[in-house]
Amino acid sequence: MNDLPKEIHIKEEGPREGFQIESAAIPTSHKIGLVNALSQTGLKHIQIVSFVNPKRVPGMADAEAVVAGITPVPGVHYTGLWLNQQGFLRALESKRLHMEGKLTLYASRAFLKRNQNRTPEEQLAAQPDLIRLYQAHDVPITTGFVTAAFGCNFEGDVDPAYVVELVGTMRRIAADQGEDLKIIGLGDTMAWATPEKIKRVVGAVRGANPDVAISLHLHDTRGMGLANAYAGLEMGVAHFDAAVAGLGGCPFAKHAGAAGNVCTEDLVLMCHEMGIETGIDLDALIECAAMAEQIVGHPLPGKVKTGGNLAALRSALRTTA
Repeated sequence: MNDLPKEIHIKEEGPREGFQIESAAIPTSHKIGLVNALSQTGLKHIQIVSFVNPKRVPGMADAEAVVAGITPVPGVHYTGLWLNQQGFLRALESKRLHMEGKLTLYASRAFLKRNQNRTPEEQLAAQPDLIRLYQAHDVPITTGFVTAAFGCNFEGDVDPAYVVELVGTMRRIAADQGEDLKIIGLGDTMAWATPEKIKRVVGAVRGANPDVAISLHLHDTRGMGLANAYAGLEMGVAHFDAAVAGLGGCPFAKHAGAAGNVCTEDLVLMCHEMGIETGIDLDALIECAAMAEQIVGHPLPGKVKTGGNLAALRSALRTTA
């Protein structure tokens, strides 16, 4: 199947995905500065913080201060991540975030235990209460997400049929509470995906759920991030999570080389060269990538921030011709 979308929607997760894993403390003002700069690039959705236990994720201890300090740009959705009711209520109390309800199941029992200290049965039982919590606060429930949908460092490969089963379970739980999930996110949390596996899993999920959009959350630990994104594009996927400069990684994946999401500016360049619209100013995004690298104080894996924007290089060549 080759079904390239005409445009894609990118959820920028660098400020949350990246700063949660840095070993050195990042000043709150620097986090705010990066979010404000990203807000000027054309990005429409920026996930800026996690509302999680600061003892487990010290890099997110200042979540409320970051949310309070940003300068919102009209039309940009600023969101946070939470793993439980307490985190949700913290996000809600900030009164500055775009609130979206999401259901999450895990394709790996071992990773769920590490990440949330729950069993699959406990995670499943928590979803109806979570829906009712969202409904009580008038938060729309739009997304179902499968974590570790392509494989796990602790359990190995994941059967696509099991991912389809989890998606069906989430949709039934939502329907029982009068909700209809519009987007299904598939997370390559520990970077087990390959382009062939992306096509197999996306194809299986979409085949069983032709009425929903698919979103991909791809990590680049094994250098497959952009190739996997391309495979997703060929399958018609138009929703991607990404991280500026390739910031980040999961603090619970326990992998020495764990990398962040597919790099935002690299994904944007690839799409622009393919004639796929993103709505993003790539040159402004490259400046943000350089800022992110300066903030963390070490090299980040994104390539376009050093290689440059091909459109800008073409323009320069025409000028000198």
